[in-house]
Amino acid sequence: MTARSLRLGVNIDHVATIRNARGGRHPDPVRAAKLAAAAGADGITAHLREDRRHISDSDIDRLMAEISLPLNLEMAATEEMLAIALRHKPHAACIVPERREERTTEGGLDAAGQFAHLQPMIARLSEAGIRVSLFIEASETQLDAAKALGAPVIEIHTGKYCETEGAEQAAELERIRKAAVHAEKLGLECHAGHGLNFETVTPVAAIPTIIELNIGHFLIGEAIFGGLDGAIRRMRALMNDARGLTAKSA
Repeated sequence: MTARSLRLGVNIDHVATIRNARGGRHPDPVRAAKLAAAAGADGITAHLREDRRHISDSDIDRLMAEISLPLNLEMAATEEMLAIALRHKPHAACIVPERREERTTEGGLDAAGQFAHLQPMIARLSEAGIRVSLFIEASETQLDAAKALGAPVIEIHTGKYCETEGAEQAAELERIRKAAVHAEKLGLECHAGHGLNFETVTPVAAIPTIIELNIGHFLIGEAIFGGLDGAIRRMRALMNDARGLTAKSA
């Protein structure tokens, strides 16, 4: 059986975080997106938050205009973000939970509990030709809700797996594996992300029913020490090795 390819989406949010710490234009997240493309990324992810703490509206304008890779717009399930997504029409929109006081996205979206709120929003995005993804926990209940909502893609939250060790981490990995298998049975494309690094990526990348990994914070942090190009190429190589694939040319 031929090994499935595994896409890498690079999240550039925290290039903007560094820029915003001082103001001005440097470092430029759009430049980071172009470097990511040259290093072998398959897509770019950017989260436009309600409080604009990192990515700004003008960043989204420029990403849509200047990059050739598909843009995955992470967004809260609000009317403001829906209007922005419908105006820009990115390749994909990943609906994530969002609380103003959190440092980063904490846990997955409750697709089952927010079904009535999410359903019209997903319908409007889909009608506009935007591929909808739901960022959820590795739970059959949430996967079944995503299917019923009409979202073609789910992204499994890998944060707890990355934060634990030993038997607890092994149990989390098994939850992710079972969820990815269940997603395929439902006809959903399965992505995964949050907290993945050089040490934790291989077991997740080896799950054959996962089609895409979205990684950002770790890669931007590693770029401080060895450059963004090198960090992305090493991550890409680890992902390919996990799948038994030859290196992707870039």
